[in-house]
Amino acid sequence: MSEWPEGRNGRPDERYGRGSANPQPEGARAMPHVRRRPAPPQSPPRIPPQQGQGYDGYGEAPGYDSGYNTGQVYGGGQGGGGFGGDGGYVQSRPAPNWGRRLKVGTLTLVVALLAVSIGTYFWADGKLKREVDLSKVIERPSEGDGTNYLIVGSDSREGMTAEDKKKLHTGSAEGKRTDSMMILHDGSNGPTLISLPRDSNVEIPSFVGSESGKKFAGTGRTTKLNAAYAEDGPELLVRTVEFNTGLRIDHYVEIGFGGFAKIVDAIGGVELDIPKAFKDKKSGADFQAGKQTLNGEQSLAFVRTRYAFAGSDLDRTKNQQKFLAALASQTATPSTILNPFKLYPTMGAGLDTLIVDKDMSLWSLGNMFFAMKGVTGGEGTSMNIPLSGRSVNGNLVWDKDKVKQLVEQLKNDEKVTVKGS
Repeated sequence: MSEWPEGRNGRPDERYGRGSANPQPEGARAMPHVRRRPAPPQSPPRIPPQQGQGYDGYGEAPGYDSGYNTGQVYGGGQGGGGFGGDGGYVQSRPAPNWGRRLKVGTLTLVVALLAVSIGTYFWADGKLKREVDLSKVIERPSEGDGTNYLIVGSDSREGMTAEDKKKLHTGSAEGKRTDSMMILHDGSNGPTLISLPRDSNVEIPSFVGSESGKKFAGTGRTTKLNAAYAEDGPELLVRTVEFNTGLRIDHYVEIGFGGFAKIVDAIGGVELDIPKAFKDKKSGADFQAGKQTLNGEQSLAFVRTRYAFAGSDLDRTKNQQKFLAALASQTATPSTILNPFKLYPTMGAGLDTLIVDKDMSLWSLGNMFFAMKGVTGGEGTSMNIPLSGRSVNGNLVWDKDKVKQLVEQLKNDEKVTVKGS
């Protein structure tokens, strides 16, 4: 304090209490009576201090600076406190560091998303059935630009119960045959989807048996394209497609009846605009014209129907292209990708019955899926392979000149100008 308290005796330079240089003990002092102001009527009454309150152990009055620091700091800086309205001491909280909280929250979110993504990747990767060995395919064409996928829809009934077969009108035939075959080219000029009719008249070339490893010489024998699959499976089918087109197949993807229907049901159906009503007892199709949402059973009937159309297999391939593009477009949406309750059932339904080549990665499979979506996005092209007529046995004959031109455009990743059938 800078001034000597009024009413005291002694010299101003003499100090009493703790820290005083005076060797004599300090005597008792009588403190003047302090009249307290009454508390406002609306506030709770203040409790007068009891004897000894407001003084330290040496009887010093409040407000008297003895120069002694007990180690407790009041009211200084962040984390300090003050006296509340009731006279009690209130310890204030430090101001929140929002910048630090934001960084910690963002880091936590990133780590969580990374963990989920890694877990999903290994879960999905473990479900892929990499059963097709393209290294067994001999005398392959040279590689070109872009990526070529051979997409096959088989009539596999694997994993289906008798009730499923009856419901989906699949029959109970043993083994597997191909109901649809398409080449999807994914390049810098947009995706191109080319259907290969199952009744295409093709030559079976020399090949190495996928199981026996024995080489079979080509004899010039011609037959339907789907017979190649029935004779020695996916490897011979790839060999036959490459031999008759001159286009190298980079990846193979196959899905059966059951998996196809489950994917559609997992995403809640696929909306299609059917221009004309049609009905087919063999596939179970019974559709009215107009926009409608197809479930798994209806979707399978839609892509399998051919006897209800004048163009038979050619009309069916066009419906297959239309449906697959709609399926991809309606699946690759935020409402599916960002919703785990739809994403995981959809992925699980597809991956459970999907058969791919041994070099297929999830990344390549994803690229194929988005390329399929782009077929109807304005930048893509869908077509049947060019045809020139029918053979003596009724099979569809490819237009060799147009097929050659088409393949050259795909190999060079040029814009496709060839018109299909």
